[in-house]
Amino acid sequence: MPTTALNTAASGMYAQQVNIEVISNNIANVNTTGFKKNKAQFQDLMYQDVQINPQTTPTPGIDETTSNTILVGTGVQNSSTSKIFKQGDIVNTNNQLDLAIQGDGFFQIQKPDGTYVYTRDGSFQTNADGNITTADGLLLDPGLTVDDKVTGLAIGRDGTVEAHQNDGSKFVLGNIELVRFINPAGLKPLGDNLYAATDAAGTPILGTPGQDGFGDIHQGYLESSNVDIVEEMIAMIAAQRAYEMNSKTVQTVQQMMSVANNLQG
Repeated sequence: MPTTALNTAASGMYAQQVNIEVISNNIANVNTTGFKKNKAQFQDLMYQDVQINPQTTPTPGIDETTSNTILVGTGVQNSSTSKIFKQGDIVNTNNQLDLAIQGDGFFQIQKPDGTYVYTRDGSFQTNADGNITTADGLLLDPGLTVDDKVTGLAIGRDGTVEAHQNDGSKFVLGNIELVRFINPAGLKPLGDNLYAATDAAGTPILGTPGQDGFGDIHQGYLESSNVDIVEEMIAMIAAQRAYEMNSKTVQTVQQMMSVANNLQG
């Protein structure tokens, strides 16, 4: 039993260590555009039957069926980490290529190998060819190209992109579409504010902003991180206390084993 208690406490210390790492990552990304906080998930480990000595003699016909075993847990483990896709605050930047999604959806981004990834970070820019790209140079899909005659862009909440030319004329340059997933928490984070589709997330659903459950696009704004720094600090303190209590359990078991050894001697 002392060995079981040590292993149980050790599992608790390891689980809280992972929890603190997750919380630390949230705090580190408090100012990351479009960042979605992570949450560590836990599950208990298997239970074992432990024999106990009855304190009284069973009364015939009354408590003969009383079990002399109890179930004792063997600890905890980290089952997964999940993304919390709560809406972040919308912050005004006055940059015409900064786009924020108010509601459900992701921007679809095409990688150089032709595959697609997804992001909530709408801080776009134009490259040397006039293509609208992410800060890392990945193309927005569907693609939009701005030539040197365009002096400005007006992007509607439905994703319609209207180009203003230097002669005062206007024309529709294209449309920005969004992608959503049945289970966005199943997306795989890739870093650089990008996500990859997975079987757990479901099939990507392409649609028009503001329709059929898709969020609206706001030009000149960016979505900030949804990390609540006060909430994360409280979670950090709770995780630290849980780690300390498991550490204290290890010390207590060591003392108990030392006493038992002295008695045997």
